[in-house]
Amino acid sequence: MKKVLTIAGSDSGGGAGIQADLKTMTMNGVFAMSAVTALTAQNTTGVQGIFQVTPEFLGQQLDSVFTDLRPDAVKIGMVASSELVRVIARKLTFYRMECVVVDPVMVATSGAKLIADEAVATLKECLFPLATVLTPNIPEAEVLWGREIRDQQDMEKAAAEIGKAYGSSILLKGGHAVNDANDLLYADGKLKWFHGKRIQNPNTHGTGCTLSSAIAANLAKGFSLEESVSRAKEYISGALAFMLDLGAGSGPMAHNFALTGRFAEEAPGK
Repeated sequence: MKKVLTIAGSDSGGGAGIQADLKTMTMNGVFAMSAVTALTAQNTTGVQGIFQVTPEFLGQQLDSVFTDLRPDAVKIGMVASSELVRVIARKLTFYRMECVVVDPVMVATSGAKLIADEAVATLKECLFPLATVLTPNIPEAEVLWGREIRDQQDMEKAAAEIGKAYGSSILLKGGHAVNDANDLLYADGKLKWFHGKRIQNPNTHGTGCTLSSAIAANLAKGFSLEESVSRAKEYISGALAFMLDLGAGSGPMAHNFALTGRFAEEAPGK
């Protein structure tokens, strides 16, 4: 079984972050491992608190995984400080990790800010050049591009220029009232659109974490980047279409929508 490591923050509500990553990776057929960058007090209505781990402890987590259970791919999500970003970059370089999916998490679905301003610069300098693919959404891409993205043409310009700047493939996620559910991949100097059907589900907490984790899982299994993106989009569409409705705010998706077998059964009559 292929192994995938997620480096991200914990979501106590279970819909995003480490929890979403582990569920997604498991459902996509890989063995999931984690290195926690922060604990969050979080639910569907917002983030009530963030408690960061120390750089030393994050380094210990990464050493523990890499020296015994070397991953076939790594997914990186919420990293709130420059110090933690530098630790991750050093470890990925030291262990010569080649398959790295970076989801530049900056703002939660609820609108809560999840990263310090100086950490954005450190991400650009230290981590982005190590990435196989970056998966920004529209607001994140606007930060990286330095301009507003208003339409499909802007998305194409932004994806290409961000990709060239960091020497990485870019999956620019649509939505945010710019381009419905269509995502744009810039890879090897070429642009490819992945068209999707918007699912009218207000519960979208953790969609970015889920998509990037599914891409990492499929890359680990040997699928090409294009095929990994396509499979990841199909998975997230299924999770959204299940129409799970939990909590008072933007709720989580049903990551286990395709889970079958005796151990997933409910008690008779329930």
